[in-house]
Amino acid sequence: MKAAVGDRIIVQGTRPGAARRDGEIVGLHHPDGSPPYDVRWSDDDRVTEYFPGPDARIHRFRHDRADSPEAVPPHPHLFAD
Repeated sequence: MKAAVGDRIIVQGTRPGAARRDGEIVGLHHPDGSPPYDVRWSDDDRVTEYFPGPDARIHRFRHDRADSPEAVPPHPHLFAD
């Protein structure tokens, strides 16, 4: 699973009655877009570090060419050590 800042993540619970949760990816820990992600959840506006499981999927935000990783170098502060 790969993502970019601005993409949405949707987590559909696998247990009966589990709530669906979604949020915006606001930070990456790896320059290649692999997990974990910093996600701002829509239900409580909190930002948490999230390791997606099999019940998660990414909805890609349409990034303009100027926003592509090839056109704009990543900011080092976006990636945790």
